[in-house]
Amino acid sequence: MDMITTTDALTAACERLASHRFVTVDTEFLRETTFWPKLCVVQIASPDEAVVVDAVAEGIDLAPFFALMANEKVLKVFHAGRQDIEIVWHLASIIPHPVFDTQVAAMVLGHGDSISYDQLVQRITGQVLDKSLRFTDWSRRPLSAAQVAYAEADVTHLRDVFLKLDADLQKRGRADWVGEEMAVLTSPDTYRQEPERAWERLRSRARKPKDLAVLMEVAAWREREAQARDIPRSRILKDDVIAEIISQHPNSVERLGQLRSVPKGFERSRAGEQIVEAVKAGLARDPKTLPRIERDKPLSNGASATVELLKVLLRMTSEQHGVAAKVIATTDDLEQIASDETPDVQALRGWRRDLFGERALALKSGRLALAMQRGRVIALDRPGEG
Repeated sequence: MDMITTTDALTAACERLASHRFVTVDTEFLRETTFWPKLCVVQIASPDEAVVVDAVAEGIDLAPFFALMANEKVLKVFHAGRQDIEIVWHLASIIPHPVFDTQVAAMVLGHGDSISYDQLVQRITGQVLDKSLRFTDWSRRPLSAAQVAYAEADVTHLRDVFLKLDADLQKRGRADWVGEEMAVLTSPDTYRQEPERAWERLRSRARKPKDLAVLMEVAAWREREAQARDIPRSRILKDDVIAEIISQHPNSVERLGQLRSVPKGFERSRAGEQIVEAVKAGLARDPKTLPRIERDKPLSNGASATVELLKVLLRMTSEQHGVAAKVIATTDDLEQIASDETPDVQALRGWRRDLFGERALALKSGRLALAMQRGRVIALDRPGEG
């Protein structure tokens, strides 16, 4: 197969692809040395054909591809598509819609937690994928015939996986479950990387309001620098350095230079001066304007025991209904159900509540009991209890 390298060829291909109910999509990109992913190759397949697009070909305009991603009449099928969707969002400021993620569908259908693409292909089609080119440098040209074939196979096998999973979802009445999960995947909030929210990634490092204020300013500075210079955050400032900064509050270049994690002489650089200014700005913030620091409260003995019972109920529910436990409820969900009077968690909303949430609340209140029967855990209703 020859790669598409011109806008005209891409336009014609996307017009053909847009006539189908669905297309499968994958991308190859590099991100090791940049903040933003560098798109190198795009693969798309319909039931009739597959195309591989050279995204770095000289003069190529990817607008036809982005238009296909925005076409509401065509379902876009990804596997673990968050990074693929993020690339489209970054380059074109659009979110592909509607979408279907085969990894999510696989979890809903009991294929395990976050199953990999090659494992899912083998389980559903019996095909063993060639992994030899997984770590290839997709930015180098020319690509070999083997590399192009490898890229094409990603979306052709994905057609078979999608059709099998989609049929299984319809048969078992779970198509709406996957639809609910796609709402997060297609929300712009999932992909916005606003410097003012960069601190949330490191929130657990802040113990006091002043720590949080300094963290917010320093993390925002690092995010702006990384985005503007298009290099990874760690190349600007490592997380461990930020942790020491928010604990020591260095409000001068001299104090910054005394930190153990700061390289010798760094404090005299432009970045060193800007970090000190960020620290000062953080210390000057009104504590009343800061977000509340959420502290992990230790569970009581009773709540801890309840969490253990809820874990048993979750595993039983997962096995009984063939749904990955991870997609039904998280450990945090279970802890909140066990300890809060009015828990607000995903496990108590939508299909999760019907499948697990109501029984979890019943177990907590004593209206449901767990017992062993012939070597298996079973749940027993206890009417009138609670």
